[in-house]
Amino acid sequence: MAKVLFKQWGPFAVLLIIAVLALFIPLLPNFDEGKYSAPDIAFVLIASALVFLMTPGLAFFYGGMVHRKNVLSTMIKSVVAAGVISVLWVVVSFSLAFGDSIGGFIGSPMTYFFFQGVNSSPSWSLAATIPLSLFAVFQLMFAIITPGLVVGAVAERIRFTSYILFIVLFSLFVYSPLAHWTWHPDGILFQMGVLDFAGGTVVHISAGMAALAGALVLKRRKSHVEHREVPPANIPYVLIGTGLLWFGWFGFNAGSALGANSLAVSAFITTNIAAGAAGLSWMFFDVSRGKKPSVLGFCIGAVVGLVAITPGAGFVSIPSSIFIGVIAAVISNLAVSWKQKTSLDDTLDVFPCHGVGGIVGMLLTGVFATKTVNGAGVDGLLYGNPAFFLTQLKGVVIVVIFSFVMSFVIFKLINLVQPIRVTSEEEEEGLDASQHNEKYTQGTLIVSSTGEELENAI
Repeated sequence: MAKVLFKQWGPFAVLLIIAVLALFIPLLPNFDEGKYSAPDIAFVLIASALVFLMTPGLAFFYGGMVHRKNVLSTMIKSVVAAGVISVLWVVVSFSLAFGDSIGGFIGSPMTYFFFQGVNSSPSWSLAATIPLSLFAVFQLMFAIITPGLVVGAVAERIRFTSYILFIVLFSLFVYSPLAHWTWHPDGILFQMGVLDFAGGTVVHISAGMAALAGALVLKRRKSHVEHREVPPANIPYVLIGTGLLWFGWFGFNAGSALGANSLAVSAFITTNIAAGAAGLSWMFFDVSRGKKPSVLGFCIGAVVGLVAITPGAGFVSIPSSIFIGVIAAVISNLAVSWKQKTSLDDTLDVFPCHGVGGIVGMLLTGVFATKTVNGAGVDGLLYGNPAFFLTQLKGVVIVVIFSFVMSFVIFKLINLVQPIRVTSEEEEEGLDASQHNEKYTQGTLIVSSTGEELENAI
């Protein structure tokens, strides 16, 4: 009985405790020396909103590819991260990521506990023209979408409450440490000289490796074991999601310049070019292997291109972005083909697309980075600096191992607390009904008792 009550009331009780504690946080005056740049503030505000738009975009992208009976359960898992991570970010995650460094591994949880002092503190050291609070909000949008990416690998079989617990633990023990390592001036990867402009390691490799860990722990869906084809619920949703992701990614990458400047323009252009080149590359590569050009192929390829250009968007030239997009799409396409020959059930190919795409992007940044584009960066292998490529390689290896091991442990721990996977009956019924008591009805034919067609619901 006690276990049932805790399961029912536990999440709400935790949220209520946080809400009450928030009332006791002392208020401090806003910090303003008149040194902020109004154009930069406006630019980063818009970029933050664009990055947030990627979360519903991801929901459409994933929701359109799963079985009809799992559309809503898949979409809500992306969107609910906006609630969970927003609260957690204010309470402690921002402090863990960007608070006073503890040995280069993690930030002090008390530096900005409950956002205390964020409004009254000076600017972030690497973003002097905008308030620290704006920098914190921009980084929040990255933290929101990252666990949402993992949804695609565990779709159609993970219990909703277990997924909520995963979001919390992933943010605390994977995302925040990686953000600190990579983007805090005292972080271990930052000190090593690893360059990640907008999240190749922090977002995409971490999510890709967590996806791999999740797929291994949850094991295969019944449909996957029986080799049943799962028809996409709504391909136009995938197209809409791709458009929203592509649009939002301009804020993701260009916004990481943290100011309205020429570097943001360069990152904006490389982002668009890599996405377009990768979409064509995936589609044409499919055609060369005897397949027909498909909507899904172009959409998936474009997203892979966006993933691959993310770490180098502000470090590589515009022509280089074409090569990065084309090569990343081919490599991820081959990775998907390889995965399909194995027993790995990564439902929507998160590991081959985000994990492998992020790895390729990080390594190619080590090849094509040039100080001509960004004076704060370094020259890569192509410009006579093989040492930097090796630095990127070491950074990738560290992040891959850390993300996979920690995520695997998190999934296993959750499974000890409660079953992480739905029952076979719930899986067969569909997670929309079994987890949420709702049903996706778009395109369902409504028929009268006499069999006469009445309407096609929309």
